Amino acid sequence: MSDDVGQKKGLTRRGFLKSAGGVAAVAGMAAGVVAVGAREGAAVPVAMPKKWDQTYDVVVIGSGFAGLAAAIEAKNAGASVVVIEKMPVHGGNSIINGGDFCAPGTRLQKAAGVEDSADLMYKDMMKAGLYINNPELARILADNAREAIEWCEDYVGAKFTRLNFHGGHSVKRANQTVNASGSELVNKMLAKAKGLGVEVRTRTKMERMITNKDGRVVGIEVKTGYRYPDEKSGKTAYIKAGKAVVLTSGGFSNDIALRRIQDPRLTEKFGSTNQPGATGEALLAACMAGAMDVQMDWIQLGPWTSPDEKGFGHVPLFCERLVGYGPMIDPATGKRFFKETGNRKERADAIILLGHPVIIMGDSYSVPKQVFPNALEKGLQNGAVKKFDSLEALAKNYNIPLETFQKEISRWNSFVEKKKDDDFACMIFPDAKPTVAPPFYAARLWPKVHHTMGGLVIDKNAQVFGFSLKPLKGLYAAGEVTGGIHGAVRLGGVAMADCIVFGRIAGKNAAKETAWG
Repeated sequence: MSDDVGQKKGLTRRGFLKSAGGVAAVAGMAAGVVAVGAREGAAVPVAMPKKWDQTYDVVVIGSGFAGLAAAIEAKNAGASVVVIEKMPVHGGNSIINGGDFCAPGTRLQKAAGVEDSADLMYKDMMKAGLYINNPELARILADNAREAIEWCEDYVGAKFTRLNFHGGHSVKRANQTVNASGSELVNKMLAKAKGLGVEVRTRTKMERMITNKDGRVVGIEVKTGYRYPDEKSGKTAYIKAGKAVVLTSGGFSNDIALRRIQDPRLTEKFGSTNQPGATGEALLAACMAGAMDVQMDWIQLGPWTSPDEKGFGHVPLFCERLVGYGPMIDPATGKRFFKETGNRKERADAIILLGHPVIIMGDSYSVPKQVFPNALEKGLQNGAVKKFDSLEALAKNYNIPLETFQKEISRWNSFVEKKKDDDFACMIFPDAKPTVAPPFYAARLWPKVHHTMGGLVIDKNAQVFGFSLKPLKGLYAAGEVTGGIHGAVRLGGVAMADCIVFGRIAGKNAAKETAWG
């Protein structure tokens, strides 16, 4: 697609961002500038194609957790379904996700004797979200998370074998896939979808949504044979959605221009954990079709990423398994500076305030006990995780003031022994032991852009709303492309639950839509 604003086939992402209306829409102020039609609860009509190249009942955009869940449920409801993916491989961020699915009352929790409930998960979500979450949507997620993970286990065939903790949760409720990766679930969902007869197309990029004279979303314009990131690649085609379009295209963490509009701090200085295609053009296309956005400026940085490896890497699976078992240290002072079990925003903000990387560390007891073996091995191989025979060697490597550091470790160990942190109220787990047994392991931490909490407004049916606060006919959405569910902070491990719960809802309801023509 050309970058010229106002081309015959619609605005590009860059052109949209340059236009006054585009910036306003993205910034959450578009209600006053959207073209006539959106104010009436309908999408802005655009020219219909002379002919459709393909026709399906339900068209799903995005092939991650949410998209595949929607496709499976729509197909099971009797609809013909296609899933399109702009990248050369399926899965999006979901396939590189850490594989933790938070849900209350799961089989793993019961086996471990962990008491949990949907009410407690809901309270944790609302607290982390600073109570600006959409309470109805947060409640739906918490109430349906256990059923969703059991659907993944019993129907899809995914295996969850370990229980983990993420900061901000009251209890251990992160059910980890057998390979500590979202690929365990994505690949089995893909196989299930294809087995049902769902068509999945990669290298197919949505350019715009097509609406009819009544403002209903009726299909999409795509580029087939698209080769990311070459915007000149591909051939134009038109796909008709006889019943509905389901948008599950993910967030925009890798779209520096778009994220800087929302949060000017998030320059190139901050990397991202996301796959390269996590850009916001599909979300913007929905806004241009009349969809309303919400809370776009709440963008989450992962406090557990390392500047010593690219992308998501292996350190997150090292770091998060150690919170509550090992201390987080500011190398400039040799002291702890924040509670290790704080939520993502709290910890990321604390590290950014220091202005330099910090370290997370553990010993020969905590690391083998908590860290997934593959993550430790790969982290050691790429140098992002380091191994030391003594605290003195560790301190020397990171230029930490030795005497202060040794005193701080002793203080931490005293907290672990009594299971109470007097300095920062870190949650210390019952099986945690003092950090005393060499070898010691450590990794540097510096935040990377990880998740965009804002996105399209949806209701309990996963139907997208327009600026009239009424549903847009023919358009559903689920996953990170939506907004409002998590408020200010998404808790770790809740993304999988979000995608599966609302992806299934979106797919079922899209298949129920009355055919438009």
